Amino acid sequence: MSKLRYYDAATVRKPEPPPKAAIYTEFLRTGRINRRASDWNPLEKRYLTHDEVAARTAKKLETAGDTTHQRINAFHPSIRFPKLLFQRTLKGSPHLGYCHVTAAKTQFSPLKDIKWSFYIANFYADIGDSEQFFERINLGYSRMYFAVAIDEGEEIGRMVINRSLRSDGLLFRTHDPKVALKNVLQLGARNEQLRKIIRSL
Repeated sequence: MSKLRYYDAATVRKPEPPPKAAIYTEFLRTGRINRRASDWNPLEKRYLTHDEVAARTAKKLETAGDTTHQRINAFHPSIRFPKLLFQRTLKGSPHLGYCHVTAAKTQFSPLKDIKWSFYIANFYADIGDSEQFFERINLGYSRMYFAVAIDEGEEIGRMVINRSLRSDGLLFRTHDPKVALKNVLQLGARNEQLRKIIRSL
């Protein structure tokens, strides 16, 4: 696959239209109507390096993650999530990336607690196997909100996807921020009564 090239759209300015002279006065003065285009030469596009694109993507993802975390914690004082922000861009496509927002533990049954992580991505995709985290990336949606069940990996301090609930480990995936907020709040609710209240909203 050929490498994508990115350019800084902010530096490419549209030409300012020349002051309009009344056509009839120009015609009376010169005897002809000037139909030539302006001699203005637009600035050349400044192409960005992949590192510059990755840095811009990272900043946008972190801002989105921070805003989402604030909205989640603003819902109710009894539901609080830790702020665990970090982001990654995809190798070879620095304009695509994801941001980890928070992680928590939910009791799905009296005997089992499930640890999970909540993410935002600026694309829509399926969760792949352990080799490749994302599969079948679809740019049709501007964002994807998703939570995956996680578990301790073999390496100390490394988390892996818990595939005991579902083969892909997903607890939910949506492109709608309202649905995502509702799902995260349900996962963070301490008891079933609070979950019922959130479901009814």
